Amino acid sequence: MGNDSAEAILALAKKTGALMFGEFKLSAGGTSSYYFDGRMITLDPEGANLISEAFMPVLTECGAEALAGPTLGADPIVSSVALLSYQQGHPIPGLIVRKEAKAHGGKRGIEGPLVDGARVAVVDDTCSTGASLFLAIDAMEAAGCKVIKVLSILDRHQGGSEEIIRRGYDFFTILEADADGNITPANNKS
Repeated sequence: MGNDSAEAILALAKKTGALMFGEFKLSAGGTSSYYFDGRMITLDPEGANLISEAFMPVLTECGAEALAGPTLGADPIVSSVALLSYQQGHPIPGLIVRKEAKAHGGKRGIEGPLVDGARVAVVDDTCSTGASLFLAIDAMEAAGCKVIKVLSILDRHQGGSEEIIRRGYDFFTILEADADGNITPANNKS
């Protein structure tokens, strides 16, 4: 992915209000001088397209047979990538990982065309502590899949990506933040 794509995603995040600056309380705990609401960009038609186009070469290169992510942050990413992958002639089915299995119906914890032994990439809109990504990773591995790549739109560098890499997973992000809240195109080195 080129810097131009990441710059376009960053510009759109600012334009759509997905990226805001101020004082924000984080779901992972603590506060931040910025807030990234990934759904503001992933549910925007242009944003969904830009992000899908940024992730597709990475998914193709690693040989992903499916893309999975935790609900709700990953839902629009997984859907838009699945659509674009089909349009490009390289279908990558989407999987949604629930926080807990349904108590009714099929009682599934993973929605979508799950294939045992599939090579799966896991995605979320942000990576802070990595808790939601690890939930999805654990669910996919428990289902018999091999996690071959972990992706995010924004890496907040709050320990999550470092732990993902420490555990032996290949990590890719489009944007990254430094300790001062400066958001820039990522320098992917994992």
